[in-house]
Amino acid sequence: MSAVGESVVREFFELHGLLVSQRRKYAVVAREKTATEEIDFIVHNPRADLAAGPPSFVLGLDDLRRVARAIVVVKPWHTERFGPSVVSKKQLLKFVEKQSLDAAELLVGGEDGPLLKLLVVPELPASESLKSKTIELLRAAGVDGVIIFRTMLLSLIASVEVNRNYIKSDLLEVIRVLKLYHLIKDPQLELFARKRQPAAKKKAETA
Repeated sequence: MSAVGESVVREFFELHGLLVSQRRKYAVVAREKTATEEIDFIVHNPRADLAAGPPSFVLGLDDLRRVARAIVVVKPWHTERFGPSVVSKKQLLKFVEKQSLDAAELLVGGEDGPLLKLLVVPELPASESLKSKTIELLRAAGVDGVIIFRTMLLSLIASVEVNRNYIKSDLLEVIRVLKLYHLIKDPQLELFARKRQPAAKKKAETA
């Protein structure tokens, strides 16, 4: 897992009030990972709404309140398409095997709701048929949900204020500087701009 991908995931969960624990601080090379090494993060939500039911499979911001505790595996393959062919690779879903889950239960502890298995991925396929197939394969393997990097990044961008110094987070400070110099825009502003565009176009046509 890259340091940048790791920072995005951690900042995203912490932004929304979840407690994050990273059990492994080293890279595994020249051998297979052990059961506990398959897990990148463990998250706990002290304000989870267990009565709200399970989250959507593709998690949005509102779904986070439905997550009480979870193990999270991050796949920051931003240059590789994520689809059925990737899901079929055995190593990808090793974290949902019994040995990994048993180890996770010992690490997480407690009985505050089900232990969800969440996968962070760059993006799901644009094709609806491939997207559905990918989700079907992930569900069948035991994955409880996926979080898209775009969802996390948009949330972080929207939360950063340009008049604050994020000295304790390099990631948030970089986002702040980019927003300060208008190199990235607040997601809400982009949304409003798209909504206003048809009206502006119509006015120009009638002029």
